[in-house]
Amino acid sequence: MKKARLIYNPTSGREQIRKNLAYVLERLETAGYETSAHATTGEGCAKRAAEKAANNGYDLVIAAGGDGTIFEVINGLADLENRPMIGLIPAGTTNDFARALGIPKDIEKACDVLCGDHVEPIDIGKVNNKYFINIAAAGTLTELTYEVPSKLKTMIGQLAYYIKGFEKLPQIKPTSVSIEYDGKLFEGDIMMFLVSNSNSVGGFEKLAPHASLQDGLFDLLIVQKVSFPEFLHLASLALRGEHLSSSKVIYVQANRIKVHVEGEDMQLNLDGEHGGALPSEFVNLYHHFQMLTPKERSEKKENH
Repeated sequence: MKKARLIYNPTSGREQIRKNLAYVLERLETAGYETSAHATTGEGCAKRAAEKAANNGYDLVIAAGGDGTIFEVINGLADLENRPMIGLIPAGTTNDFARALGIPKDIEKACDVLCGDHVEPIDIGKVNNKYFINIAAAGTLTELTYEVPSKLKTMIGQLAYYIKGFEKLPQIKPTSVSIEYDGKLFEGDIMMFLVSNSNSVGGFEKLAPHASLQDGLFDLLIVQKVSFPEFLHLASLALRGEHLSSSKVIYVQANRIKVHVEGEDMQLNLDGEHGGALPSEFVNLYHHFQMLTPKERSEKKENH
């Protein structure tokens, strides 16, 4: 009999996983999984639980929570030789990765995906000794992610990030960097850079419009030095998905990216979590995981 381990954040999404735990377990049992659950208790807990589940021979590990929960689960499994299949129940603030895969927030519909048999290979990113599944970013603007209190996130969701962002906008300063990507080199002052594995970034679905989770490539977005009014204009373009036409934006695809910072500290953000300081090298690990996804995804591909 197949075994599934549900690793869930009991506080995510107004505690919706905790409230629906019996339903989720029942659905998985009916689908033929011998199922058990682990509630996370703090930072690093989901990572340790995922690694333990893999070592105990579980066939499926399900991350139930926000982007932070899936980030930890990926980091618990990515180094292992025998990696279980991954499932996802989105219950966080932005759920970028789930949105990129089309996994519904509705518990019943998310369970339909988990209990189905549509499996796809998924790329992930490695940077130094950590892994990310959706986005790596750095620059003054990305640092606001750490400053949004969890209570505010629970109360008003994604809006909390935008409120904090507008507060910080006037303080944004450029950083001098050199960025190597697949044999090319950029040198100059930037406001931020994004190394994206999917098209869904911070709730925006048009920031990296050509990104794919299965092509072995990152989508690299570099925002060069801009004035405050220029930045506001660029943000309005980004909302409409028209920012790639700006002369201040560099947008390329690459398998391997190296970033060096000139003289000052620049902190890395991985899937919304703290990722340490630069310099860093980003490597795309092609088809590193097998993941349960909605079958509608393959139907969409066939129709294109």
